Amino acid sequence: MSETASRLLALLSLLQSRPDWTGTELAGRLAVTTRTIRNDIERLRELGYPVDAARGSTGGYRLGAGGKLPPLLLDDEEAVAVAVGLRAATGIAGIEESSSRALAKLEQVLPSRLRPTVAALHETVDRAPENTGTDAPDPEVDAAVLQAVAAAIRDVEWLRFDFRGEPVLVEPYRLLSWQRRWHLVARDPRSGDWGTYRVDWIEPRMPTRRRFDPEPVPGGDHTAFAMRTIAATGWNVHARLRIAASADEVLARINPAVGVVEPVDEHRSVLVTGADSLETIAAYIGMLGMDFTVESPPELRAVLRTHSERYARAADG
Repeated sequence: MSETASRLLALLSLLQSRPDWTGTELAGRLAVTTRTIRNDIERLRELGYPVDAARGSTGGYRLGAGGKLPPLLLDDEEAVAVAVGLRAATGIAGIEESSSRALAKLEQVLPSRLRPTVAALHETVDRAPENTGTDAPDPEVDAAVLQAVAAAIRDVEWLRFDFRGEPVLVEPYRLLSWQRRWHLVARDPRSGDWGTYRVDWIEPRMPTRRRFDPEPVPGGDHTAFAMRTIAATGWNVHARLRIAASADEVLARINPAVGVVEPVDEHRSVLVTGADSLETIAAYIGMLGMDFTVESPPELRAVLRTHSERYARAADG
């Protein structure tokens, strides 16, 4: 009985690891006959696990949808990877508490040989602050909002939401996680304009249940498109700066998501950049190492003046 139960768990593990298996492949992996595999498949069905079968020379087995939830069967490396990943989750409201609960359940069923490894990671690894590039607190996304957006993308349905107080209707295409922030790449079905939306600024409305025909994103890459547009739309504050250097020189010094560069002539360009505060923009624009003039917003000039006076005092000793 013990041998049969162990084999059934091993069979479930194989069925979870990839979509399709032939009876011969399963028999070879478990060192049994194909007849034993057929009998074990019937036992799994009797226990409530739906296993679909296809007849013929190319027939095989796959774990169907529905029925009882199969036990989560992980090999050693997978179990440790899940434990580490649960500790590293960030950017979603309540994720730390949920991750802790999931990790506690995982540790209860870990084989004794793996517990020292996971315990060592827990006891010897600290997490440094995630946010070291801005003076603004990290935003958190409501898990329910993230689920609603992901569901609309999966179902290829229009998504209606309030974005910073304004009603928006879009075709949702892709979610992007970048620097502790979540962004949605979407298209306006009426104007055809593409855009990137901070998910922590989204308040979903009722599902539209209206499907759409997907269009290709400009450039063909959702991530590349988002990284190009986040600088202009994905921050709390934005600035437009005239730089005393060519566009190529500026682009060589910045990440594309930090700013959009517009050439003026061979020796001048315009940088449109953003951050979660003007103080952050003031700090980072100084690191560019190039002369510049502020076109907007005028409030940035006051921040720069304060910084320049502080640096002057420091330089004078």
